Order: sequence, then C-alpha cells, then structure tokens
Amino acid sequence: MVVLPVSDAEIDRLFRALADATRRDIVRRTLVAEATVSELAEHYAMSWAAVQKHVAVLEGAQLVIKHARGRERIVRGNPAQIQRAQALLDSYEQLWRARVDRLDALLTDDA
Repeated sequence: MVVLPVSDAEIDRLFRALADATRRDIVRRTLVAEATVSELAEHYAMSWAAVQKHVAVLEGAQLVIKHARGRERIVRGNPAQIQRAQALLDSYEQLWRARVDRLDALLTDDA
C-alpha cells in the first residue's frame, strides 16, 4: 500500500472542497483553461463574491492556484493536487480491497 504524507486536516480540506458541485465544476473548467473569477462567475447563477468564495475554498485545498495578472486574478487548476487526491483514493482502495480479501479468505476457510 502507498502511504502518502497527508494530514487529516489536508484530507478534510480536499474532500470538503470537492463535495460541492460548483467547486468541482470550477476545478474542471480551470484544468482545461485558466480563467478570471469574473469569467468563471458567468457560468453560475450566483454573485461574483459567491464564486470568489468557492475559489478561495479550492485555493485553500490547493486544487486551484490564483495569481495576479495586472488587475485581474487568474485561476488555474492544479493537476499535481488532483494527482495527489487520486493517489490517496487509490491507497484507500488498496487498503479496503485487502481487508475484503482477508475477510473473504476467513469466510471461505470456515465454510
């Protein structure tokens, strides 16, 4: 099993950020092409400030990176953090598959 040096707080931030459909869509969009917060806000029935709050949550989880370009704030997805999340999920899958296999072996032996 791959063990990643990830704290419980980091895991909580990551999955809390991904729990919201709007935030998942923002990540998807910014992995395809970087965008300003204003450009992102055009896609949602909410205020610019609400979209900015979503971006801040994603930034806190390191799923997006925001940088200044003049007066604009450009948001781009962070593929490295997505890969980290995938690796974490893969490690959980390996852990649970191993547990299920051990349980199956125990039940088979008792039969």
